Amino acid sequence: MKHDSLESFIEDVCGESHLRVETDLGDGFVRLRSAEAERRQAAHDIRSTEDIVIEMLRNARDAHARSIFLAVTREDRRRKLVMIDDGDGVPPSMHERIFEPRVTSKLDTMSMDKWGVHGRGMALYSIAVNSESAYVAASDSGKGSSLYVETNLDKVGEKTDQSSFPTFERNESGNVVVRGPKNILRTACEFAIESRTSCTVYLGSATDVAATLYAFGLASLTSSARAFCKEPSRLPVSKRLSVCADPASFAQEAARLGLELSERSARRIMDGEIAPLSPLIDRIRIEAVPEPDNTPTPPRNVRDRAAAQDARGLKIATEDLEIFSKRVAAAFEDVARDYYLESGVSPEVRVGKDCIRITIPIAKLR
Repeated sequence: MKHDSLESFIEDVCGESHLRVETDLGDGFVRLRSAEAERRQAAHDIRSTEDIVIEMLRNARDAHARSIFLAVTREDRRRKLVMIDDGDGVPPSMHERIFEPRVTSKLDTMSMDKWGVHGRGMALYSIAVNSESAYVAASDSGKGSSLYVETNLDKVGEKTDQSSFPTFERNESGNVVVRGPKNILRTACEFAIESRTSCTVYLGSATDVAATLYAFGLASLTSSARAFCKEPSRLPVSKRLSVCADPASFAQEAARLGLELSERSARRIMDGEIAPLSPLIDRIRIEAVPEPDNTPTPPRNVRDRAAAQDARGLKIATEDLEIFSKRVAAAFEDVARDYYLESGVSPEVRVGKDCIRITIPIAKLR
């Protein structure tokens, strides 16, 4: 039997437990080897897709990114995340090593935020351990980064409802209360609020993010700079798509950033048919919570009639909102079919003091 390393030989002869234990202290106690302790810590740090998203966002923020672009796609049981930022960047020599444990650029600047300690050099390692694929798609010192992560949802799960946009309300004490499933959208929204003074977050599909990066580059580069740029890799990662001359080169450059899209989608982006994303913070509206109503809740038929007459302090049960939202979505199917729009949307229903607001996301078929 051939052994590739001394560790594999020891493991075959003595069993896996030998490599996990540094010292047997007796009475059932052992001192774990650092590698085993790190693997267990990684399994604790990353339990869902949402955990990966927040760690990637914090990593970009700590690298002094001012703009963060997160592309989220799913294919069957595979979740793909591509995060592009305009932060400090990573030199090529460190592209693989940043996924090793205890590797960090924050020697003296460990930070603490609402999600805990950051700066131990364990975030990217934990992501790599729990994902099927994790690598630096593009980066260099001072040019920002593009990180690609792909997970198997059978191993690292996520919230079932990934389409519901959270609602934010301010209670009587002035604190913001978040409602809705703790999905990727909510995770990114909470980060956008927490970091609104330091960075701007954009979130959408790979095509949406590519369109946003294209507009981002056009807005910051002169026409002459784009015309005479023969090598996109000399530019910051977030501006490289803006110098592509045709859909074929656009799709190729997007692939180098980890964004998969067709030449047809690239052409639509370059023709201005796909609008760039708005900052996530602009989609967040913090509503004031209505004054509490101590009146006993009437039966549903009486409640419906009263709501039509006076909407002050209106409260609708969660199950009723879900039924109403599904009916709105069903009604939208005909419009989507006739106007070539994406179907299967999840309308956002908000109950205000004097009205009920219904927002239906619209996306053209690609």
